[in-house]
Amino acid sequence: MSLIEARGLSKHFKVLNHREGLVGAMKDLFSTDFRVVKAVDDISFAIEPGEIVGYIGPNGAGKSTTIKMLTGILQPTSGRLIVDSIVPYENRQKNVRNMGVIFGQRTQLWWDLPVVESFKILRDIYSIDENTYNSQLGLFQELVDLRSLYSTPVRKLSLGQRMLCDLAAAFLHNPKVILLDEPTIGLDISVKSKIRTVIRELNDTHRTTIILTTHDLGDVEALCRRLMIIDKGKIIYDGEINRVTELFGVYRTLKVQIFQYGDGMMDLLKARLTDKFGKASEIVVENTEPGWTDVTVNQAVVPLLDVLNFLMGTLPVKDVRIVEVSMVSVVQKIYDGALR
Repeated sequence: MSLIEARGLSKHFKVLNHREGLVGAMKDLFSTDFRVVKAVDDISFAIEPGEIVGYIGPNGAGKSTTIKMLTGILQPTSGRLIVDSIVPYENRQKNVRNMGVIFGQRTQLWWDLPVVESFKILRDIYSIDENTYNSQLGLFQELVDLRSLYSTPVRKLSLGQRMLCDLAAAFLHNPKVILLDEPTIGLDISVKSKIRTVIRELNDTHRTTIILTTHDLGDVEALCRRLMIIDKGKIIYDGEINRVTELFGVYRTLKVQIFQYGDGMMDLLKARLTDKFGKASEIVVENTEPGWTDVTVNQAVVPLLDVLNFLMGTLPVKDVRIVEVSMVSVVQKIYDGALR
Protein backbone atom coordinates (compact mmCIF):
# COMPACT_ATOMS: atom_id res chain seq x y z
CA MET A 1 0.00 0.00 0.00
CA SER A 2 1.23 3.51 -0.85
CA LEU A 3 2.22 5.80 2.00
CA ILE A 4 0.21 8.69 0.51
CA GLU A 5 -2.80 8.15 -1.72
CA ALA A 6 -5.11 10.73 -3.28
CA ARG A 7 -8.08 9.79 -5.44
CA GLY A 8 -10.29 12.39 -7.11
CA LEU A 9 -9.10 15.01 -4.63
CA SER A 10 -10.68 18.46 -4.94
CA LYS A 11 -10.83 21.65 -2.92
CA HIS A 12 -13.20 24.42 -3.99
CA PHE A 13 -13.64 27.84 -2.40
CA LYS A 14 -16.59 30.21 -2.61
CA VAL A 15 -15.31 33.71 -3.35
CA LEU A 16 -17.44 36.84 -3.15
CA ASN A 17 -17.68 38.92 -6.32
CA HIS A 18 -16.76 42.30 -4.85
CA ARG A 19 -18.26 45.56 -6.08
CA GLU A 20 -16.38 48.83 -6.35
CA GLY A 21 -16.64 51.83 -4.06
CA LEU A 22 -18.08 52.43 -0.61
CA VAL A 23 -21.66 51.71 -1.70
CA GLY A 24 -20.51 48.50 -3.33
CA ALA A 25 -18.67 47.46 -0.17
CA MET A 26 -21.84 48.04 1.89
CA LYS A 27 -23.90 45.96 -0.53
CA ASP A 28 -21.27 43.18 -0.38
CA LEU A 29 -22.07 42.74 3.33
CA PHE A 30 -25.41 41.21 2.31
CA SER A 31 -24.46 39.84 -1.11
CA THR A 32 -24.98 36.25 -2.19
CA ASP A 33 -23.10 36.76 -5.45
CA PHE A 34 -20.35 34.16 -5.15
CA ARG A 35 -18.18 32.33 -7.65
CA VAL A 36 -16.50 28.96 -7.13
CA VAL A 37 -12.70 28.79 -7.39
CA LYS A 38 -11.36 25.28 -8.01
CA ALA A 39 -8.00 25.49 -6.21
CA VAL A 40 -7.50 21.73 -6.58
CA ASP A 41 -9.64 19.99 -9.16
CA ASP A 42 -9.99 16.19 -9.20
CA ILE A 43 -6.34 15.10 -8.84
CA SER A 44 -5.09 11.59 -8.14
CA PHE A 45 -1.63 10.33 -7.20
CA ALA A 46 0.16 7.76 -5.03
CA ILE A 47 3.53 8.24 -3.32
CA GLU A 48 5.59 5.33 -2.03
CA PRO A 49 7.74 5.23 1.15
CA GLY A 50 11.15 6.82 0.61
CA GLU A 51 10.28 8.78 -2.53
CA ILE A 52 11.38 12.40 -3.02
CA VAL A 53 8.76 13.99 -5.26
CA GLY A 54 8.94 17.45 -6.78
CA TYR A 55 5.51 19.10 -6.76
CA ILE A 56 5.77 22.24 -8.85
CA GLY A 57 3.72 24.78 -10.73
CA PRO A 58 3.20 28.53 -11.12
CA ASN A 59 1.76 30.75 -8.39
CA GLY A 60 -1.90 29.93 -7.72
CA ALA A 61 -1.64 26.47 -9.29
CA GLY A 62 -2.86 24.60 -6.18
CA LYS A 63 0.40 23.49 -4.56
CA SER A 64 -0.13 25.06 -1.14
CA THR A 65 -3.77 23.97 -1.04
CA THR A 66 -2.66 20.37 -1.61
CA ILE A 67 -0.05 20.68 1.15
CA LYS A 68 -2.66 22.04 3.56
CA MET A 69 -4.96 19.09 2.82
CA LEU A 70 -2.08 16.67 3.43
CA THR A 71 -1.46 18.25 6.84
CA GLY A 72 -5.16 18.22 7.73
CA ILE A 73 -5.47 22.02 7.89
CA LEU A 74 -8.01 21.94 5.05
CA GLN A 75 -10.77 19.41 4.48
CA PRO A 76 -11.22 18.35 0.85
CA THR A 77 -14.43 19.33 -0.93
CA SER A 78 -14.50 15.85 -2.45
CA GLY A 79 -12.30 12.85 -3.05
CA ARG A 80 -10.20 10.57 -0.88
CA LEU A 81 -6.89 11.33 0.85
CA ILE A 82 -4.91 8.89 3.02
CA VAL A 83 -1.52 9.55 4.66
CA ASP A 84 -0.02 6.48 6.34
CA SER A 85 -3.51 4.95 6.81
CA ILE A 86 -4.81 8.21 8.35
CA VAL A 87 -7.38 10.62 6.93
CA PRO A 88 -5.53 13.87 7.76
CA TYR A 89 -8.45 16.19 8.56
CA GLU A 90 -10.19 13.55 10.68
CA ASN A 91 -7.19 12.98 12.96
CA ARG A 92 -4.86 15.96 12.69
CA GLN A 93 -3.01 15.26 15.93
CA LYS A 94 -2.08 11.72 14.97
CA ASN A 95 -1.30 12.81 11.40
CA VAL A 96 1.21 15.53 12.39
CA ARG A 97 3.14 13.10 14.58
CA ASN A 98 4.13 11.34 11.35
CA MET A 99 4.81 14.55 9.49
CA GLY A 100 7.27 17.45 9.38
CA VAL A 101 6.54 20.69 7.53
CA ILE A 102 8.69 23.61 6.40
CA PHE A 103 7.30 26.78 4.87
CA GLY A 104 10.17 28.83 3.40
CA GLN A 105 9.29 32.21 4.90
CA ARG A 106 7.75 31.02 8.21
CA THR A 107 9.60 29.46 11.11
CA GLN A 108 8.44 26.96 13.72
CA LEU A 109 11.16 28.11 16.10
CA TRP A 110 10.59 30.54 18.99
CA TRP A 111 11.84 33.96 17.89
CA ASP A 112 13.50 35.18 21.11
CA LEU A 113 14.76 31.84 22.45
CA PRO A 114 18.14 30.25 21.73
CA VAL A 115 17.90 27.59 19.04
CA VAL A 116 18.50 24.68 21.41
CA GLU A 117 15.60 25.77 23.64
CA SER A 118 13.26 25.59 20.65
CA PHE A 119 14.51 22.06 19.99
CA LYS A 120 13.83 21.10 23.62
CA ILE A 121 10.28 22.47 23.46
CA LEU A 122 9.62 20.49 20.26
CA ARG A 123 11.11 17.40 21.94
CA ASP A 124 8.54 17.70 24.71
CA ILE A 125 5.64 18.50 22.35
CA TYR A 126 6.32 15.39 20.26
CA SER A 127 7.36 13.24 23.27
CA ILE A 128 10.63 12.38 21.53
CA ASP A 129 12.79 9.89 23.40
CA GLU A 130 16.39 10.85 24.21
CA ASN A 131 17.95 8.39 21.76
CA THR A 132 15.94 9.71 18.80
CA TYR A 133 16.50 13.33 19.86
CA ASN A 134 20.26 12.95 20.20
CA SER A 135 20.53 10.85 17.05
CA GLN A 136 18.69 13.37 14.87
CA LEU A 137 20.66 16.35 16.17
CA GLY A 138 23.88 14.34 15.89
CA LEU A 139 23.22 13.79 12.21
CA PHE A 140 22.80 17.53 11.63
CA GLN A 141 25.96 18.16 13.64
CA GLU A 142 27.90 15.86 11.30
CA LEU A 143 26.47 17.46 8.18
CA VAL A 144 26.40 21.19 8.94
CA ASP A 145 27.93 21.78 12.41
CA LEU A 146 24.59 22.86 13.87
CA ARG A 147 25.86 22.90 17.46
CA SER A 148 27.62 26.23 16.84
CA LEU A 149 24.17 27.87 16.54
CA TYR A 150 22.58 26.35 19.64
CA SER A 151 23.07 29.37 21.91
CA THR A 152 22.03 31.96 19.30
CA PRO A 153 18.54 33.48 19.58
CA VAL A 154 16.49 32.64 16.50
CA ARG A 155 15.97 36.35 15.68
CA LYS A 156 19.76 36.76 15.26
CA LEU A 157 20.16 33.93 12.75
CA SER A 158 20.72 34.66 9.08
CA LEU A 159 18.07 33.34 6.69
CA GLY A 160 20.30 30.41 5.73
CA GLN A 161 21.10 29.51 9.35
CA ARG A 162 17.42 29.69 10.30
CA MET A 163 16.46 27.42 7.41
CA LEU A 164 19.01 24.81 8.51
CA CYS A 165 17.60 24.99 12.06
CA ASP A 166 14.04 24.72 10.71
CA LEU A 167 15.09 21.61 8.79
CA ALA A 168 16.46 20.09 11.99
CA ALA A 169 13.22 20.95 13.81
CA ALA A 170 11.09 19.35 11.07
CA PHE A 171 13.16 16.12 11.16
CA LEU A 172 13.56 16.08 14.95
CA HIS A 173 10.79 13.55 15.66
CA ASN A 174 11.90 11.33 12.74
CA PRO A 175 8.63 11.67 10.77
CA LYS A 176 7.65 9.39 7.91
CA VAL A 177 6.67 12.34 5.66
CA ILE A 178 8.29 15.75 5.21
CA LEU A 179 6.56 18.55 3.29
CA LEU A 180 9.02 21.20 2.10
CA ASP A 181 7.47 24.39 0.71
CA GLU A 182 10.14 26.60 -0.94
CA PRO A 183 12.94 25.51 1.45
CA THR A 184 15.70 27.38 -0.42
CA ILE A 185 13.87 30.60 -1.31
CA GLY A 186 16.13 33.64 -1.01
CA LEU A 187 19.26 31.64 -0.13
CA ASP A 188 22.70 31.86 -1.71
CA ILE A 189 24.26 28.99 -3.63
CA SER A 190 26.43 27.62 -0.79
CA VAL A 191 23.51 27.43 1.68
CA LYS A 192 21.28 25.86 -0.97
CA SER A 193 23.93 23.19 -1.45
CA LYS A 194 24.05 22.47 2.30
CA ILE A 195 20.27 22.15 2.51
CA ARG A 196 20.14 19.81 -0.48
CA THR A 197 22.89 17.67 1.10
CA VAL A 198 20.97 17.46 4.37
CA ILE A 199 17.73 16.48 2.62
CA ARG A 200 19.44 13.75 0.56
CA GLU A 201 21.26 12.33 3.59
CA LEU A 202 18.13 12.21 5.75
CA ASN A 203 16.21 10.54 2.95
CA ASP A 204 18.99 7.96 2.52
CA THR A 205 19.35 7.35 6.26
CA HIS A 206 15.70 7.09 7.28
CA ARG A 207 13.90 6.55 3.92
CA THR A 208 11.85 9.64 4.77
CA THR A 209 9.23 10.41 2.13
CA ILE A 210 9.65 14.01 0.96
CA ILE A 211 7.34 16.23 -1.07
CA LEU A 212 9.13 19.32 -2.34
CA THR A 213 7.31 22.36 -3.70
CA THR A 214 9.56 25.00 -5.23
CA HIS A 215 10.06 27.46 -8.08
CA ASP A 216 13.76 26.57 -8.18
CA LEU A 217 14.25 23.87 -10.83
CA GLY A 218 17.78 23.41 -9.45
CA ASP A 219 16.30 21.99 -6.23
CA VAL A 220 14.16 19.57 -8.21
CA GLU A 221 17.03 18.44 -10.44
CA ALA A 222 19.32 17.91 -7.43
CA LEU A 223 16.87 15.97 -5.28
CA CYS A 224 13.99 14.39 -7.20
CA ARG A 225 13.55 11.48 -9.57
CA ARG A 226 9.82 12.02 -9.91
CA LEU A 227 8.05 15.24 -10.81
CA MET A 228 4.40 16.24 -10.56
CA ILE A 229 3.40 19.51 -12.25
CA ILE A 230 0.13 21.16 -11.29
CA ASP A 231 -1.54 24.09 -12.99
CA LYS A 232 -5.01 25.58 -12.48
CA GLY A 233 -5.77 22.86 -9.95
CA LYS A 234 -5.02 19.92 -12.25
CA ILE A 235 -1.94 17.71 -12.52
CA ILE A 236 -0.66 18.09 -16.07
CA TYR A 237 2.43 15.88 -15.69
CA ASP A 238 3.37 13.03 -13.34
CA GLY A 239 6.46 11.07 -14.26
CA GLU A 240 10.23 10.87 -14.32
CA ILE A 241 12.08 14.15 -14.01
CA ASN A 242 14.51 13.10 -16.77
CA ARG A 243 11.90 13.79 -19.45
CA VAL A 244 11.48 17.34 -18.19
CA THR A 245 15.17 18.12 -17.66
CA GLU A 246 16.06 16.74 -21.09
CA LEU A 247 13.64 19.23 -22.59
CA PHE A 248 14.06 22.28 -20.36
CA GLY A 249 17.54 21.78 -18.96
CA VAL A 250 19.02 23.02 -22.23
CA TYR A 251 17.29 26.39 -21.93
CA ARG A 252 18.93 29.31 -20.12
CA THR A 253 18.01 32.98 -20.00
CA LEU A 254 20.53 35.82 -20.13
CA LYS A 255 19.15 38.91 -18.42
CA VAL A 256 20.99 41.82 -20.02
CA GLN A 257 21.14 45.43 -18.80
CA ILE A 258 22.31 47.82 -21.51
CA PHE A 259 23.66 51.38 -21.21
CA GLN A 260 21.45 54.03 -22.84
CA TYR A 261 18.57 51.61 -23.23
CA GLY A 262 15.96 53.05 -25.63
CA ASP A 263 12.64 52.05 -27.17
CA GLY A 264 14.32 50.58 -30.22
CA MET A 265 17.01 48.62 -28.40
CA MET A 266 15.04 45.36 -28.18
CA ASP A 267 14.31 45.42 -31.93
CA LEU A 268 17.98 46.15 -32.60
CA LEU A 269 19.01 43.27 -30.34
CA LYS A 270 16.62 40.86 -32.08
CA ALA A 271 17.91 41.89 -35.49
CA ARG A 272 21.58 41.48 -34.54
CA LEU A 273 21.02 38.06 -32.94
CA THR A 274 19.07 36.88 -36.00
CA ASP A 275 21.80 38.14 -38.35
CA LYS A 276 24.48 36.37 -36.30
CA PHE A 277 22.81 33.05 -35.43
CA GLY A 278 19.90 32.79 -37.89
CA LYS A 279 16.15 32.37 -37.35
CA ALA A 280 16.62 28.66 -36.62
CA SER A 281 18.62 29.48 -33.48
CA GLU A 282 15.37 29.62 -31.41
CA ILE A 283 16.68 32.66 -29.48
CA VAL A 284 13.81 34.56 -27.85
CA VAL A 285 14.15 38.22 -26.82
CA GLU A 286 11.61 39.86 -24.48
CA ASN A 287 11.25 42.43 -21.70
CA THR A 288 10.09 41.09 -18.33
CA GLU A 289 11.28 43.84 -15.98
CA PRO A 290 12.23 47.52 -16.41
CA GLY A 291 15.76 48.12 -17.69
CA TRP A 292 16.49 44.45 -18.44
CA THR A 293 16.14 42.40 -21.61
CA ASP A 294 15.74 38.61 -21.46
CA VAL A 295 17.55 36.56 -24.08
CA THR A 296 16.45 32.90 -23.84
CA VAL A 297 18.78 30.43 -25.53
CA ASN A 298 18.29 26.78 -26.49
CA GLN A 299 21.80 25.46 -25.79
CA ALA A 300 21.13 22.38 -27.89
CA VAL A 301 21.09 24.73 -30.89
CA VAL A 302 23.41 27.61 -29.88
CA PRO A 303 25.95 27.54 -27.01
CA LEU A 304 25.08 30.06 -24.30
CA LEU A 305 28.70 31.24 -24.18
CA ASP A 306 28.61 32.17 -27.90
CA VAL A 307 25.55 34.36 -27.36
CA LEU A 308 27.06 35.95 -24.25
CA ASN A 309 30.34 36.74 -26.02
CA PHE A 310 28.46 38.20 -28.98
CA LEU A 311 26.36 40.47 -26.74
CA MET A 312 29.38 41.65 -24.76
CA GLY A 313 31.29 42.39 -27.94
CA THR A 314 28.61 44.24 -29.92
CA LEU A 315 26.45 46.12 -27.38
CA PRO A 316 27.20 48.47 -24.43
CA VAL A 317 26.29 45.89 -21.78
CA LYS A 318 26.15 47.26 -18.23
CA ASP A 319 25.31 44.02 -16.38
CA VAL A 320 24.27 40.45 -17.14
CA ARG A 321 22.71 37.58 -15.15
CA ILE A 322 22.06 33.96 -16.05
CA VAL A 323 18.79 32.44 -14.79
CA GLU A 324 16.94 29.15 -15.12
CA VAL A 325 13.96 28.86 -17.44
CA SER A 326 10.86 30.12 -15.61
CA MET A 327 8.18 27.82 -14.23
CA VAL A 328 5.58 29.62 -16.35
CA SER A 329 7.59 28.76 -19.47
CA VAL A 330 7.78 25.10 -18.45
CA VAL A 331 4.01 24.90 -17.94
CA GLN A 332 3.31 26.71 -21.21
CA LYS A 333 5.54 24.35 -23.19
CA ILE A 334 3.78 21.34 -21.61
CA TYR A 335 0.41 22.76 -22.68
CA ASP A 336 1.89 23.26 -26.15
CA GLY A 337 2.60 19.52 -26.30
CA ALA A 338 6.31 19.49 -25.55
CA LEU A 339 6.11 16.25 -23.50
CA ARG A 340 3.85 14.31 -25.85
